[in-house]
Amino acid sequence: MSQEFETIRHDDEAYVMHTYGRYPVALDHGFNAHVWDVDGKEYVDLLAGIAVTSLGHCNDEVCRTLEEQARRLWHTSNLFYQRPQVELARRLLGTAHFGRAFFCNSGAEANEALIKLARRYMTRIRGKKDACDIITLSGCFHGRTLGTLAATGRDSLMDGFTPVAGGFKQVPAGDLEALAQAMDEKTCAVLLEVVQGEGGVIVLDDDYVRGVEALCRERDVLFCCDEVQAGMCRSGRFWAFQTCGVKPDIISMAKALANGLPMGGIMATAEVARGFEPGSHATTFGGSPLVASVAAKTVEIMVRDDMAGRARILGERVMDRARTFMQAHPGCISEVRGKGLFIGIELPGDAKDVWSRLLEKGFICNLCHGKTLRLLPPLTISEADLDAFMETLEGLLLQN
Repeated sequence: MSQEFETIRHDDEAYVMHTYGRYPVALDHGFNAHVWDVDGKEYVDLLAGIAVTSLGHCNDEVCRTLEEQARRLWHTSNLFYQRPQVELARRLLGTAHFGRAFFCNSGAEANEALIKLARRYMTRIRGKKDACDIITLSGCFHGRTLGTLAATGRDSLMDGFTPVAGGFKQVPAGDLEALAQAMDEKTCAVLLEVVQGEGGVIVLDDDYVRGVEALCRERDVLFCCDEVQAGMCRSGRFWAFQTCGVKPDIISMAKALANGLPMGGIMATAEVARGFEPGSHATTFGGSPLVASVAAKTVEIMVRDDMAGRARILGERVMDRARTFMQAHPGCISEVRGKGLFIGIELPGDAKDVWSRLLEKGFICNLCHGKTLRLLPPLTISEADLDAFMETLEGLLLQN
């Protein structure tokens, strides 16, 4: 490692709280699906900031929008009307069946807003005074606030932070009977991820998701989807729930929404949006003109260039190749999972060595639970980059 890298690492350890297990790389700049470290080494980025820079690093159109808005108006309180936020809402609502949008700063904040809206709608609008429980699924991840930690329900993430918020239940993913039994007069909503990213790219069965929606309608419970990681064209449709043919009452969104600037939000049907009124929920920075203008441009490009269709085609290509390799070389790959360019390649044992060698060879991806390579590349990535990754991975697996 260079002296510059060692200096950055030393200063990070000296000045920044130790909440991250850093990769042994200090990034300096990037363009599209490529990034360069401080030593000039080039990498193919198959992580995209964890599904964030979906239009690639430093996208020219997005950069121009950012520069123009930066010289016009950066921030204004949400006490004022402003066009970029309205334009963003209009574009997003055009992608699905929802009636209203709310903007914040992150995925965890988006899920907090979703939880608050669901509870307030059921208790204030529907008059179900005791309906405040949210049911989530095993293997989920909804954020790191005290509320979303409770929704996630993972002991390892709650260690040292208890007591977390109450009002949550969790049932096994894929088990409709368990969900039915968990529902009672206190149930407000069910919240699920169609693809559980942090869980290891676990794809919920389409029939199961439709079954959850049907059960929610039958029991008069809100049906909600966390689209923070799987949304914004990642799954091969604009929203992952659209791959199952369902219509949630509320969704949360973030990550790719502003292609790297901090932006989250929720969308809800016009009926459920009645749960919020002036003063019931707010944010200082959410939906600022600067970030909203970038997000509106991001949505415009994604729709215009059919990034969902591109993700579907390229994702199928990668997964087909991985499955073909898996069949030809038993014991190298355990399972290939995913939708669109949201892909998990699970290895039979500890995959850290393979992950490390991929990084050495210039390919950045994520490792989930020690055994699953999680791929979340920019949706603009080239076929050549994906082929190079697969060729390198296959070579490493055959060496083991």
